[in-house]
Amino acid sequence: MSTTDFLVDAGVARGELTFRQLSHFVAAAEDGTISGAAKRLRFSPSAISASITELERALGAELCVRRRAQGVTLTSTGSLVLAKAKRVLADVAELSYLVRGDGAELVGPLVVGCFVTLAASLLPRLLDEFEQLHPGVTIDFVVGAQDELQRELISGAIDVAILYDMGGMEPLTRFELYEARGYALFGERHPFADREVVTLEELAPMPLILFDQTPSSQYATSMFEARGLTPMVRHRTDAFELTRSIVARSDTAYAVLVQRPDNKQSYEGLPIIEKEIRPAPPGVSVVFAWARDVELSPRARALADLVRKQYPIPS
Repeated sequence: MSTTDFLVDAGVARGELTFRQLSHFVAAAEDGTISGAAKRLRFSPSAISASITELERALGAELCVRRRAQGVTLTSTGSLVLAKAKRVLADVAELSYLVRGDGAELVGPLVVGCFVTLAASLLPRLLDEFEQLHPGVTIDFVVGAQDELQRELISGAIDVAILYDMGGMEPLTRFELYEARGYALFGERHPFADREVVTLEELAPMPLILFDQTPSSQYATSMFEARGLTPMVRHRTDAFELTRSIVARSDTAYAVLVQRPDNKQSYEGLPIIEKEIRPAPPGVSVVFAWARDVELSPRARALADLVRKQYPIPS
């Protein structure tokens, strides 16, 4: 048994620990202030502070340092208890959803994260099919950058996510949907628009419109670095479609992207030309992921099963 489990279980055994205390502590830790937690939970700040004090007394440990000007700072023990408290509260909520669903129909919330460039291509079909199968589940989705999604998975803010299998994935359990590979993007007036393939050596001296979202930007620049090249970055943008639109208007610029939308035009209706890069760059997996130390809820497991059905492992 871990130290955190022992502390929480000991508090329960003494009958001094309550779900309200855990809820107030989690809210204060997530918000970073007592006043923010009070506003969120519609309690007075003094009630939130008293609950945390009672929780610390029940566990026999200091969980946070409270300073009027600086808010709430968790101790090392507090960080451990926070993770455990979230799981306890989630388990209690699951009991409620189980009863409401009468053990047969799935009910309750499910928060799904998705990397920004993958969302428009993957989420609509997935959400449509899942909602037809499980109409009692309320799905919210978060579209964002890779590092944000990873943090929110670990913190429990989102249940599952679809992202690229690149960097910082050790705390996550995942399975592959498919493998993607980088390609070069040109406007129709670019001299390489009629080429069959292009090389990084040919691209490096040309103006690069860098899609500057982690991990896409790291993937693109690492391709050049692996061949001892330095690309000439002309513009950086964190907007995928803006990257495509700038390239579509240019007769000299290009982009290196991974996601391949079915729409081969910019927002302005200008043609966009995709070309393979040779030698072929390394592939990168698109994965369905969740926090390694979290047991998936029945709703999250049902979504994982649907994803596996939509993207079966090649035989």
